[in-house]
Amino acid sequence: MSTYALLADIGGTNARFALGDGIRLHAIDTLPTADYPRLEDAIAAYLRAQNVSVKQASIAIANPVTGDSVQMTNHHWKFSIRALQAEFQLDKLRVINDFTAQALAVPHLGADEKRLVSAGEAADGTPLAVIGPGTGLGVSALVPDGHGGWVALAGEGGHVSFAPRNDTEVAIWKYAHARRSHVSAERITNGAGLTLIDNALATLRGETPPERRPADITAAALAGEATARQTLDTYCAALATVTADLVLTLGARGGVYLCGGILPRIADYFINESPFKTRFVDKGRFEGYLAAVPIWLVTAKNPGLVGAAAALQQG
Repeated sequence: MSTYALLADIGGTNARFALGDGIRLHAIDTLPTADYPRLEDAIAAYLRAQNVSVKQASIAIANPVTGDSVQMTNHHWKFSIRALQAEFQLDKLRVINDFTAQALAVPHLGADEKRLVSAGEAADGTPLAVIGPGTGLGVSALVPDGHGGWVALAGEGGHVSFAPRNDTEVAIWKYAHARRSHVSAERITNGAGLTLIDNALATLRGETPPERRPADITAAALAGEATARQTLDTYCAALATVTADLVLTLGARGGVYLCGGILPRIADYFINESPFKTRFVDKGRFEGYLAAVPIWLVTAKNPGLVGAAAALQQG
């Protein structure tokens, strides 16, 4: 019998697995969610490939976890926590929100697993904000527990309503609203939000929406193509507004940690050229408050898995 625990970080596109020894990761593998009818099938495939059985597991999933039944927001997988535990004969199973896991990973980040976006002076004893765009928009936070540790908040802040800040963003909001009534922060700032913004801006210019993929937009923007650069700048500004709103809501003067799959791929542009930092502090009388908040870009390869391991250690 293996002494390892099964760790999983389940997103809308990929399911990442590892075997955990404390918070140390082994045998990391990624399986496309589209290749498996159920989460259980993906887990079984991973365990077969590793030729192990486990008695403990911790799963971070891109979905609210509020009871026994879990239905993914951005994928068709649905499962019962109790049935999953029974199927794999687990003595212990933790199932947590994926961005709760991202938050739990933050205290374990090495110096080479994050990049400074904006220097500041972290206020001791205050929350840390964790936010990151990918297939969705994950939002969480770490709150001091009063004993030198942290409590991770499980929320669905990506689904708050998006608040445009200028005429261009109002036009983008109207474009999105015409297609779906609730324009959430996630709709604008997840990966698909790049395509939505790109199409909306093309429409404003009187052009046919190009329907470019997010990866094509970022590649064109980094190569200097003007319309793609406008899209990417607009996207980063919108993300900054959402991030600043989160910091103000939480009083997260301990810092911001930006996660997800999009930003590390555009890290140099994001840190050095994008309007993110300027927009982040653009809150009138609270400019100074926000300017003091340090901002980090998480570049760790598998923070969700580390966070899942940390959750298992917590109990």
